[in-house]
Amino acid sequence: MPLTRLIADAFGVVTVCLVSLFVLLGLFCILYSVYFRYRIKRQGYSQLRFFNKPWIIRITFVVFTIWWGLGEVLRLSLLRHQESSVHALDIQWQQAICKFYIISNLGFTEPCLFLTILFLLHASLKQRDFGASCQRFNGKTYLYVLLYCLPMFALQLTIVFAGEKITNGKMPPYFTSTSFRSVTDDQIDNAVCTYPLLSTILHGLYTTLLSLCLLWLGRQMLSSVINKGLRKRVFFLISCVSVFFPLRVLLLGLSVLSSPGRFLFEALVFAAFLVLLSCAGLAICMLVYCPVADSLALKGPHDMETGRNPLRTTTMQFLLLVTRAFLR
Repeated sequence: MPLTRLIADAFGVVTVCLVSLFVLLGLFCILYSVYFRYRIKRQGYSQLRFFNKPWIIRITFVVFTIWWGLGEVLRLSLLRHQESSVHALDIQWQQAICKFYIISNLGFTEPCLFLTILFLLHASLKQRDFGASCQRFNGKTYLYVLLYCLPMFALQLTIVFAGEKITNGKMPPYFTSTSFRSVTDDQIDNAVCTYPLLSTILHGLYTTLLSLCLLWLGRQMLSSVINKGLRKRVFFLISCVSVFFPLRVLLLGLSVLSSPGRFLFEALVFAAFLVLLSCAGLAICMLVYCPVADSLALKGPHDMETGRNPLRTTTMQFLLLVTRAFLR
């Protein structure tokens, strides 16, 4: 077996293991959120209900991240081996899988993840009574995320299915190609998923715009936060999101410098995967797990009213800030 194939398989195995752990984390957080809602309903903690308002959006956010992770597994060259079920498909079906991956991950799930975080932080700046709007925050959040994701989805769809016709063959294949056709040792054609440079450029412009908006919102949020611990927590979240998303796009763009299957290509693609996986895991922990865990750690609603658990003050302030983000 060639050394490059061994390296690609090693990256693939690590990717499958990390995604499996990530899916388990996501499922745990979903069950944890459902359990939190059950505890609140059962024990009647009216104050804690405020922190549970965005439970549906939290679950949706986790579903988006799981969807993205499964898409990353679908693109692996490891699945094209003779023993796998994908290998049994003909070359046209394998190429169709690569097209679906680009549209799904670069055109939908990744923009949705960034947009969800951005809109939540934007909503947290709104100084308004959330009581009457709590019943509609789920629908509004879904609507805004899908609406602003639609342009990127349409552009990626156009590049994937009509990119070659639009460029009319005047650009190199790596500008529009979603797969690379390779021949195995047993003379069987396989399709290795690649990243069209046009798709990556558009995704990079879109991510840069969202990152600038996030930094602008982060500056406003940090200027309104007095508590130093809360300031550090918000700063860390915003910094990671605004750096990791563009870094992933940069790594994917650099992947065109090497042929698919080569060490440089596999290393860049794996690094891009690892960057966004870390960012998504951090977002799940800070926006889904921590609010539920810290709320359950309270002995009761009187803890917030009487000022008990002073060590939780900063945490509850962060919960309040994040929860208000969901309650637009």
